[in-house]
Amino acid sequence: MTRKNKTIGVLALQGDFERHEHQLRLAGARPKQVRLAEDLSDLDGLIIPGGESTTMNYLIDRFDMRRPLIEFADDKPIWGTCAGMIMLANKIENNQAGIEPLRLMDIDVVRNGYGRQIFSFTDTITVTLNGASLHLETTFIRAPRIIRCGSEVEALAVYKDSPVLVRQGRLLAGSFHAELDDDTRLLEYFLEDFFEQKRS
Repeated sequence: MTRKNKTIGVLALQGDFERHEHQLRLAGARPKQVRLAEDLSDLDGLIIPGGESTTMNYLIDRFDMRRPLIEFADDKPIWGTCAGMIMLANKIENNQAGIEPLRLMDIDVVRNGYGRQIFSFTDTITVTLNGASLHLETTFIRAPRIIRCGSEVEALAVYKDSPVLVRQGRLLAGSFHAELDDDTRLLEYFLEDFFEQKRS
């Protein structure tokens, strides 16, 4: 299946899901907004966007999306960015907000691990995809920091000694926002490389 034949859902409860839709169209895929469990049907994959993780956590439960999202991950790819990474994580350190992650990836994270909104920044990181390195301009906005990776988690990019892009089977998670410009190389990697294997 080519990426032009894929329908990729974007969880549209909260956050800048429209930027992900824009990038999906640029890459030739069909985006679909996901707000209810039935919206997950007939999707090839899903993106959980950045946003405010406490609000996202509340709305996932408000709209009875938790179990459907966990079941979706059994055999479909998911990419979580920023707050999406927080929701995919196994554990949130110092979780004073009481967020209940989906526990799909064997990673532990700290919310706002790179500073709060006022400390947002853009930097270039080196990403290794299928043995090839590429330089990617990335934006960190209240970004989570990974403090532990399980043995089945592969670090694809590291920033200041911490993984910022990780893969576990059909799951991809990034601390940063890759959707804010028209560079679709990371999205194309997700669309082309995550649809032929089972999740670890």
